[in-house]
Amino acid sequence: MNTTFYKDINHFARTTPVIHGFMSAWALLGGVAFLALVLLLAWWRARSDGDPREAVAAVLWAAAGTVCAVAIAQPINHLVAEIRPYYTLHGMEVLVPRAHDFSFPSDHATTAGAVMTGLWLTGRDRWLALVATVAGLFLAFARIYVGAHYPGDVVGGLALGALVILLIRPIGMFLLRWVTEIVDRTPLRPLVEAGSWRGLGVGTSR
Repeated sequence: MNTTFYKDINHFARTTPVIHGFMSAWALLGGVAFLALVLLLAWWRARSDGDPREAVAAVLWAAAGTVCAVAIAQPINHLVAEIRPYYTLHGMEVLVPRAHDFSFPSDHATTAGAVMTGLWLTGRDRWLALVATVAGLFLAFARIYVGAHYPGDVVGGLALGALVILLIRPIGMFLLRWVTEIVDRTPLRPLVEAGSWRGLGVGTSR
């Protein structure tokens, strides 16, 4: 079934050459860059929250948890050692440079799953979480479309990213709350609270 779905999507890619350029760009760097921008916007808005230190810590965990998820994916990738589909299936449409690492789980999909889940767990700006979800799922699809992964690779990546964010979140949030509390007492306070310029000669201080 995994191979069948891959071939079906690959056939669809063959019939839609007009979007090859966009899909290739999105699958390689565009999707990840867009998710990074969404995280940046979420952090910027979290600074204006009623409890900015908690809100900023939650967004920071979405970012830091994503890094953790991708790091955890690496040993899994080598342990499973699944060969990329374009090395085992002949005559497939491949729209990106052929990588020499293994296929499961997809790093891009792991990133998407972590960012999506992390933003939903912030409990605010649900529209940003929705945007990240649509972009992340599209990135996962694009990785199959360009020929780089089987469907199971991206499903596994999405699940891994979400699980890491969920399971390690208590520890991550504990540490990041501590970090934001420290930063909030320094001249770098504007990184945590919008409109606070203590130490920069502007505004008021507590």
